[in-house]
Amino acid sequence: MTSPLADLRVQIDQADDDLVAVLARRARLTAEVGTLKSRHGLPLYVPEREAQLLATRREKATAAGIDPDLIEDILRRVMRESYSSQESDFPAAGDRSRAVVIVGGGGALGRCLASFFTRSGYHVRIFEKDDWERAPALLADAGLVLVAVPIEHTCAVIAKLPKLPDDCILADITSIKQAPLAAMLSAHRGPVLGLHPMFGPDIRSLAKQVVVVCPGRDPTRCQWLIEQLGIWGAVLREELPERHDRAMELIQAMRHFTSMVYGIFLQRENADLDELMRLSSPIYRLELAMVGRLFAQSPQLYADIIMAADGLPALLDQYRSVLDDLLKRVREKQRDELIEDFNSAREYFGELAPALLRESSELLRKAHDARDPSAQHEQSRARDRALPSARES
Repeated sequence: MTSPLADLRVQIDQADDDLVAVLARRARLTAEVGTLKSRHGLPLYVPEREAQLLATRREKATAAGIDPDLIEDILRRVMRESYSSQESDFPAAGDRSRAVVIVGGGGALGRCLASFFTRSGYHVRIFEKDDWERAPALLADAGLVLVAVPIEHTCAVIAKLPKLPDDCILADITSIKQAPLAAMLSAHRGPVLGLHPMFGPDIRSLAKQVVVVCPGRDPTRCQWLIEQLGIWGAVLREELPERHDRAMELIQAMRHFTSMVYGIFLQRENADLDELMRLSSPIYRLELAMVGRLFAQSPQLYADIIMAADGLPALLDQYRSVLDDLLKRVREKQRDELIEDFNSAREYFGELAPALLRESSELLRKAHDARDPSAQHEQSRARDRALPSARES
């Protein structure tokens, strides 16, 4: 058995080497595609092209006796890298002779967006809190002023801005939209646009990243900025500011708050995180990962998001009421009533529930593939070895 097995392993190794060579060739081709897109002003992400490519490859996989989901999974991962390889230079949709001024551009997200404007050839200026004395000179020829300061300071900073050129776009990137838009419309008589990038500063590409757009004034003059986001690959979602803020209370503020509560609960319970991770199935590991991800980031940012959601206290009162109702079910062993509540919520989710089940199943498979039990065991042992010395100190 040893010789045939060794021979097969050699062939598998060769097939893997061939796969690496094919991926390298594909990467070179997509880099050339990026160059052509840049030259002709084409967007980085074209949904129709991607959908057609995946559908065709799924058909070919089925014909070859290969799981089409496997091929799609591989291609999606490869395409994500392809988008990154195409992002060295981008065309400009606006006037590159006009400065792009990012107020608060020294922050993480401000620096991230500044890098994209720079790659498109815009002259980017960073405006920080110590620059107010030279603000008129910094803003004099601006084609875009983008406010990227913490939520709690946004409206005050907007109100403090000196007069901008009449055709300059004044925009913001905060996670609430009604108050900043009102402040911008009051402070500037030219084009105004509210933006909410639904991503953090650690992204490598804007391909498929959602940016919510809330029109303020003079959409025609704002169009170049919207087109620029599209060229970078962003998916744009236009929304009214009041509807946006209500949605963000449910999408962001509620989820951040409940994740924070769960993390603080685990801390006060002195739960053994290594044990929880070791014993978790992929779905519970992902849930723990989302909680841990929150605490790996800026407490000021999440405090600002939570505090800026004016409707959050009322929502949390309602959430607590639901929690109390279900807690009563558990305490009184009302199994049938709990099932009835479950079925009522399942009916509310409707066809979205099985769709989300399929989507989450794919995420769970990836989480399971990425799991390294031996590494986790070593991390746990290292932490255990460190505990005695920590207690002694």
